[in-house]
Amino acid sequence: MADPFDALVWSGLLLVLCGVLFWPNGGYFWRWQRTRRLTGRVLIEDALKHLYDYEYHKQTPTMGSLAGTLGISSRQAADLLVSIEKRQLLKSKGGQLSLTSEGRDYALRILRVHRLWEQYLAEETGVSEADWHGEAEQREHDLSAEEADLLAEQMGYPVYDPHGDPIPTESGEIAPQQGHPLTALPVGEPGVIVHLEDEPEAVYAQMVAEGLHLGMRVEITEITPERIRFWGDGEAHVLAPVLAANVSVVSAPVGQDAEESFETLSALNIGEVGKVISLSRACRGLERRRLMDLGVLPGTQIEAEMVSPSGDPTAYRIRGSSIALRKEQANQIHIEKMTREELEAV
Repeated sequence: MADPFDALVWSGLLLVLCGVLFWPNGGYFWRWQRTRRLTGRVLIEDALKHLYDYEYHKQTPTMGSLAGTLGISSRQAADLLVSIEKRQLLKSKGGQLSLTSEGRDYALRILRVHRLWEQYLAEETGVSEADWHGEAEQREHDLSAEEADLLAEQMGYPVYDPHGDPIPTESGEIAPQQGHPLTALPVGEPGVIVHLEDEPEAVYAQMVAEGLHLGMRVEITEITPERIRFWGDGEAHVLAPVLAANVSVVSAPVGQDAEESFETLSALNIGEVGKVISLSRACRGLERRRLMDLGVLPGTQIEAEMVSPSGDPTAYRIRGSSIALRKEQANQIHIEKMTREELEAV
């Protein structure tokens, strides 16, 4: 029979070993995975994307910016630039780095695949919004040009990805970036969100947590050096100016207000009935199809039946069936409350 103390010691050592090997980001396994990924073709493609991004935003890339973005040393970045230049994808003159036409075409192909993947993940899968970019980063190196064209055809040749970034065409053409920063929208003027910057990830995560999405109608109520207050889809939001600068908007069409006449399904009290107006544009992919399959379509009547003891989810009656929806799901269903007279007339 094994000594309990020895078993405890060995269990502890095993846990320590697992921690050393598999600790998120810092463990040997993940560092090996990262090193394996940052080799050869993948490293070159990531570098070309970085150089193109700086060129697109009219910034000057440097060896330091490349090293920081790719998470490599300055020495590795220097060797990588030499390798790219030897392939005639990059020119270096007077310390200035610029892509050749071949390098720019190559970068656009990778960017096209990346943004097509993001659109696919958003519209066709249940992958969470916060993970679209990371998943696309992993998959962008594994799709040929022919496969990318098939993916684009399958989705109806989208012009913009789910963040509002333009998707390069097969020939390398790219639509203009839409909108201007939210910080430039005058107080009281309604606007529509057309772009959310998805890098850095920490900033994008805050915008996702705030519930911002493309197509959201907004109206600024206050601008100070510390914060920007605005209405979005009938709810109040507050962002620091540095975050708000990552949100791009266009002026809303004349007569279209930021605060619409709808409420969300979660606003129904028990026993109240609402008529579905629409689903929020933030509801995408499998979640959207699931709600539609359940009958959540424009014109459908929904009654709030019962709230769980914890307060969430809530049971709703839809077309004779009872379904449970979390508050975050109910918030994506736009309704108009029905009056007693309207219900009696049905």
